[in-house]
Amino acid sequence: MTRKYDRVPELSLKAYTDGDAGDRSAFREALFEGFKYFGFIILKDHQIRADLLRRTYELSAAFFALPEGDKMPFSRKDGQRGYTPFGREQAKDANHPDLKEFWHVGREFEPGSPLADIYPPNFWPDGPDGFRETLLNMYAALEDAGMAMLEALAPSLGVDEEYFRRMATNGNSILRLLHYPPIPDGANPGALRAAAHEDINLITILVAAKGGGLELLDRDGKWLPVETDPDNLIVDAGDMLARVCNNIIPATTHRVVNPDIPPGGPNVSRYSMPFFMHPHPDALLTCLESCKGDGAKYPDITADQFLKQRLAEIGLAG
Repeated sequence: MTRKYDRVPELSLKAYTDGDAGDRSAFREALFEGFKYFGFIILKDHQIRADLLRRTYELSAAFFALPEGDKMPFSRKDGQRGYTPFGREQAKDANHPDLKEFWHVGREFEPGSPLADIYPPNFWPDGPDGFRETLLNMYAALEDAGMAMLEALAPSLGVDEEYFRRMATNGNSILRLLHYPPIPDGANPGALRAAAHEDINLITILVAAKGGGLELLDRDGKWLPVETDPDNLIVDAGDMLARVCNNIIPATTHRVVNPDIPPGGPNVSRYSMPFFMHPHPDALLTCLESCKGDGAKYPDITADQFLKQRLAEIGLAG
């Protein structure tokens, strides 16, 4: 199959949201091609303020710098909200836990909302100052960007623009603050900051990390570094999208490799911030008619059932 792009395409979200018909069509085509051939695209000209990005990273670093005893009270066994300690999560089929810790923020509802009974509540520590407000603002901003991309992708898969928006509205989407500490002395040489894996959800929007190491496995089986301007967003396709489109867009394998530490060289933290876009729990992951070809590769399953299966596989079952 002829590949139109020889590198991960860098797209302007503004060209889609504010452009004319030609701009929007070009964005749709590049988004679809980028997902098919790389599983990733890079997004610039989005509406997330640079000061919000910087402030969220500052608060992330401040939180993870807290003593372990201050963070552990916010830990849940299933890892769906609050704090997950270092070495808890392990990629599917990996031999060693990842070298990371993280914090999860989910959807927040007004008191009395019936949806508040569906999702676990968020945890909010007393500090650092502004943590709750800033993270909820970031959650909303990343969700807006994600909805625009799901809308843009839909026509390429033979469904109306609202198809994926409907799936993701009130979805179980999660903002993850990630901290990869300096590689500890005595760490297993086979352990990575994040072993090769595919994301569970529809799409993931990743704020460009504070530090390198992200690599994707392209369709030719080669590992390619993914690097971009720190204010850009990196977007990849996950397992739920792959199921719905019958692997026309396969879920993309990626990893975060350990830093190459020369003798006496820096061994420093890396911070990252992915936003995992999930459907609402009852959404049916069923193959689109336009993608069936010789038949659906996966049986129908609800988003909630699939999520629970995958959480068990990575050591985060409730």
